Amino acid sequence: MAADRDGNAEKILFGEGAVMLNMTLKGTYTHSIDAKGRMAFPQKLRDKLGSAFIVTIGKSCLNVYSPDEWDRYCDELRTLSGGKTAAAKLIVNRAIDVETDSQGRVLITKELREYAGLSKDVTVVGVINHAEIWDSSRYNEFAESVSETDLADVLDSFAF
Repeated sequence: MAADRDGNAEKILFGEGAVMLNMTLKGTYTHSIDAKGRMAFPQKLRDKLGSAFIVTIGKSCLNVYSPDEWDRYCDELRTLSGGKTAAAKLIVNRAIDVETDSQGRVLITKELREYAGLSKDVTVVGVINHAEIWDSSRYNEFAESVSETDLADVLDSFAF
């Protein structure tokens, strides 16, 4: 994997093929979401994603994609067959385009907030090629569920 002068990955493996990227999304950020569904989106992630991006349903959270990464994701969804096509349709049907306002906030629809169980406190995490928006208590449960053995196995699989 090559890296640019800022240490960002230019190439990662995604699925069965290589995908060229000019960004790596990383970090964990806590924010609040107001009653109208507005939340500040982390500046470091906005620097990589831009001011407009796509938000859709994920596994117990919301997934956030840059327009280019969304196009790659949709290319992968198009390859699905059988019963998985219904899930792919739902992922695309629930997707929304968002733009940050002058204060760096985004508006998350009520439907998406309810799907992800977002209340007041949210955690936004960078996950290499996309970001995720979690209800903070759900994210904490997820993070605590990752065993030390699983973490060690991942770390041991790389020869650094």
